[in-house]
Amino acid sequence: MGKKRAALDLGEWQVRPGIPPDLARIDADASPASSGKRAVDEARLDALGKRLGELQNRLYASKQRSMLLILQGMDASGKDGVIRSVFSQISPLGVQAHAFGVPVGAELTHDFLWRVHSRTPARGEIAIFNRSQYEDVVVTRVRKTVPEDLIIRRIEHIRQFEALLSDEGTLIIKCFLHLSYKEQGKRLKERLTMPEKRWKLQQSDLDDRRLWKDFCGAYESALGATSTAHAPWTIIPANSKFQRDLMVTELLVAGLEGMDLHYPASTLPKSARIPE
Repeated sequence: MGKKRAALDLGEWQVRPGIPPDLARIDADASPASSGKRAVDEARLDALGKRLGELQNRLYASKQRSMLLILQGMDASGKDGVIRSVFSQISPLGVQAHAFGVPVGAELTHDFLWRVHSRTPARGEIAIFNRSQYEDVVVTRVRKTVPEDLIIRRIEHIRQFEALLSDEGTLIIKCFLHLSYKEQGKRLKERLTMPEKRWKLQQSDLDDRRLWKDFCGAYESALGATSTAHAPWTIIPANSKFQRDLMVTELLVAGLEGMDLHYPASTLPKSARIPE
């Protein structure tokens, strides 16, 4: 796995620019990154995790590019789980994870992109957004907390914002974790009955489940409008946590390998010796 490998073709799971996906027709149980054999997939995920660690080290050392991973999805789709699993073999140095909830305090006194822009990755870093600027065009649309014309303007601002980041050297990988209604219900019930998970559950999660179709429609609109050549959305079937993690890791490794990263040259002369 130390050498660059042939990237898995997941192109059919990318959202076509300007074309909203029909989430109801996309199988959340699919496993597009799977070989069909669990043991083979487990070995591959482990190898990919090690490769991700190697590439992240090169990224950090070179200080030339950066990566932003955006995770969106319905409640219980596994955003936290992806971060724990996919980055389990990564050094925390140079990697930052940020969770964005309902705007509060100073966030409300600035433009809606202020809180996310301040947390974008510096050169050499990977930033992970657990929810993101897309909350301000999806949740607000469903709950009708801002006018529709403002949401349309915000979508264009997001497109321009991501174009700016891309132009400055940030590779943007956007993953929509696609969960089925049935699987969400199962996971929410689990949270309700398990003390170590119940703290995650809020009344708003239960209210949002009643608005499932509205959220699907808002996401479909946002995904189609903001999937671009420099920042495409990829649909990640997320009913299987293992297959979800495998697919996300494939995308990250392929993205970093595409940067053709190299360690910087040493500033020490060839004659340098370690003092005895």
